[in-house]
Amino acid sequence: MDQNTLLDFEKPIAELEAKLEDMRSLASQNNVDVSTAINELESKITQLKQSTFENLTRWQRVQLSRHADRPYTLDYIYQITDDFVELHGDRAFGDDKAMVGGLGTIAGKTFMLIGQQKGRNTKQRQMRNFGMANPEGYRKALRLMQLAEKFQKPIVTFIDTPGAFPGIEAEERGQAEAIARNLKEMFKLTVPVICIVIGEGASGGALGIAIGDSVMMLENTWYSVISPESCSSILWRSWDYKEQAAEALKLTAKDMESFGLIDKIIPEPLGGAHTNPQEMFDIMKKTILEEVAELEKLDTLTLKNNRIEKFSKMGVFNE
Repeated sequence: MDQNTLLDFEKPIAELEAKLEDMRSLASQNNVDVSTAINELESKITQLKQSTFENLTRWQRVQLSRHADRPYTLDYIYQITDDFVELHGDRAFGDDKAMVGGLGTIAGKTFMLIGQQKGRNTKQRQMRNFGMANPEGYRKALRLMQLAEKFQKPIVTFIDTPGAFPGIEAEERGQAEAIARNLKEMFKLTVPVICIVIGEGASGGALGIAIGDSVMMLENTWYSVISPESCSSILWRSWDYKEQAAEALKLTAKDMESFGLIDKIIPEPLGGAHTNPQEMFDIMKKTILEEVAELEKLDTLTLKNNRIEKFSKMGVFNE
């Protein structure tokens, strides 16, 4: 683990892993058999990981969803596709770098893949606007979805955003209208739509590409109308209560599944997606192929009606 990106609850695990590495190095250099001690330490590390990650608080899962080493949209796309051709622009204003999309082949099948993209360093973060799309980003996403429908290609969206960009220029160009139009048009799509929260799923910025036949979340992600920090600042006029806000918001994958707001939780490697990206890519690829195989069994009318019915049920209760 990179010491610079460790979260507080990861540090005890990292310390043991460092000891394990030192033990292996010393054994190799001095030609000493310490296999018993190594096995015991490996077992201890596994047990600590299991106990730690099975009992994370909601705020800790929010922290994991934002981990600097966590795979982003383009990481998944390039790793699970055999080829990928990125498409640009909304044909009205410009090309939003915070929203990416294009055609890619997974196991011989062509998909339209769309998602928010964050940056790894300061320059990339500025270019990608921290994963916060402008109206042209949502209009680009819709253009690509309609292109997928024209050629009857299934759609996969990767959701990872702290929210749609809230700047004045975004409002001037119709941010709310762009997101609202996406919601309306995604209900009418005649091809399978798979939506996956891979990191942060905040507010309408996430929902603008999240109306799907199969809506899933990775194990250590969150999906909510507002971030814990923003909720804390509204209720307490301070970010100091973000942990309490996260508990009250009930925003984790388990919460969303219990409320019937998502269809499935995708498991992550022990310790989070960033600890074993290749395993996470393999899980993602397998999940997408399984989901699309099931959805393609349905005719167009059933697909659309099921999608509408699923979202219509949300938030309904009887007194």
